[in-house]
Amino acid sequence: MYHSVGDPTDDPYRITVTPERLDAQLRWLRARGLTGVSVARLLAARARGEGRGLVGLTFDDGYADFVEHALPVLERHGCGATLFVLPGRLGGDNAWDPLGPRKPLLTADGIRRAAAAEGVEIGSHGLTHVDLTQADDTLLKSEVAESRAVLEELTGLPVEGFCYPYGTLDQRVVDAVREAGYGYACAIDPGPLNGPHALPRLHIGQNDTAVRLLLKYRLHRLRRRPVEGV
Repeated sequence: MYHSVGDPTDDPYRITVTPERLDAQLRWLRARGLTGVSVARLLAARARGEGRGLVGLTFDDGYADFVEHALPVLERHGCGATLFVLPGRLGGDNAWDPLGPRKPLLTADGIRRAAAAEGVEIGSHGLTHVDLTQADDTLLKSEVAESRAVLEELTGLPVEGFCYPYGTLDQRVVDAVREAGYGYACAIDPGPLNGPHALPRLHIGQNDTAVRLLLKYRLHRLRRRPVEGV
C-alpha cells in the first residue's frame, strides 16, 4: 500500500515515498523474482493457480504525483499497480487530512493518462474520502455506487476494485461494496472480516529499506490469516 510519491519532508502522516525510494523498493522485489501487478491481475492469476511471484501494488487517494513520479518507476521495473482515486475530488486536494500539507489530486485527464498506462488499473476510493462506517445509507450508496459509475464513464473501462477510505469497514459497508458490483475491495487490517471484499494490505513508507521490507513481509504473514474465498 502506497500513497504519494514525491517530497516526504513535510509528511505528518508518513504517506509519501520519494521516487528514489520507490525505485529501490521495486528493485528489491524484482531481485527476488517478484513482479508488482494490479490487484485485479493478482486475483485473476490466483484464481488460475498462477499467482506465485506476483505482488499486488496499490496507490491510494489518486495524487497527481502518481503520473509524474510513480509511473516512470513502475514502467522502469516492468510493474503494474492499482490506483484508487476519488472522482468526487477531481483536480482538488487532500482536504480530509487536517494536518496537511495540501497535495494536488489527479484531474480527469490525469486519471485517463494513468488508465492508459501498461498494467495500471483504476479503482474507486469512494467519491470524497469519508469514513463509510459513519455514513448513513444514502451517503454510503453514493460514495460506493456512484463513484464506480463516474469512473467507468470517465475511463471507458470497467471498475472492479474498491478501497475503503481510512481502511475502516464493517459488515454493512462490505455488503454495500459487494452489492455495488465490485469484484474485490482493499482494506488495511480488516480484523475478523475476510474474503475478496476485505483484503488486507501492508503499508510501505519512506523508511522501508530492504531489511524493513523483509521484516514487514514476514511479520505480516504471521499476523494475518490467508485470505479466504479468493
